[in-house]
Amino acid sequence: MTEGLLSIRGVTKEFGAVRALDDVSVEIRRGDIVGLVGSNGAGKTTLLRLMCGLYRPSIGEVMFHRDGETLQIDKLRDVVGVVPESTGLYHRLTAWENIRYSSRLHGIPDDVAWDRTQRFARALALDGDLMRHTRGFSRGMRQKTALLRALVHGPEILLLDEPTAGLDVTSARLVRSLVQKLRDEGGTVIYSTHNLFEAEKICDRILIMHNGEIRFDGTPSELMASTESTTIEDAYILLTQDSAREDQNLEREGWFARTWRRFLTGSRPPTVEGGDDDE
Repeated sequence: MTEGLLSIRGVTKEFGAVRALDDVSVEIRRGDIVGLVGSNGAGKTTLLRLMCGLYRPSIGEVMFHRDGETLQIDKLRDVVGVVPESTGLYHRLTAWENIRYSSRLHGIPDDVAWDRTQRFARALALDGDLMRHTRGFSRGMRQKTALLRALVHGPEILLLDEPTAGLDVTSARLVRSLVQKLRDEGGTVIYSTHNLFEAEKICDRILIMHNGEIRFDGTPSELMASTESTTIEDAYILLTQDSAREDQNLEREGWFARTWRRFLTGSRPPTVEGGDDDE
């Protein structure tokens, strides 16, 4: 049986009167690509933030299993790589400088970080742009840089929040190919997406979220069989027929990007005066 990696046990997350997640329990196994599927406001991003230790549950626990020990995920942030929807790159730095800054915070020697970066950059067709400043990067190039930054410290689990949203066909395909390569090498990926067909194509397992609840957890074929559907889209509709709640704007504009930056890169580098978000 595949080794367990991350346990989400009876997790509820509340923001004032809003219950973003309601008694969610999920077991993540090592070596899986898990598709996290749901509409805006379903609770996907809140769950991702709990998985990386950025949030703590109001009720329940998120535990990581490592070397026979079980510890709270917020005590082991080095095991997680995160690619948020807002990448939070420093425009005045090159792609490599953005990546290197993150790797140094994780204590990775520059030569090791460079070797890892080159390897994955070749897979993403970004190796020729590593020394360019990110200010002029397209959305796809920014997304690829953020993915390299998330991988440079060798995380055991990779969390992707809409990794192909807004990307051209070629860039999206490269990202999906790299995700599958990571899985083939024993990596574990949580892949949040609105794209049902993308989830069906690359994910070993699908979690359907709706109104803060897990409505389904299983393989794409199990999903269609359990709902007697011929397409994953039909299955999704059957499981989410109750009205979706409105996407609650729980945070001030700009807070999300700043918080991800603190999580990913620590405090702002003193050499970057008033650094910008990439959006």
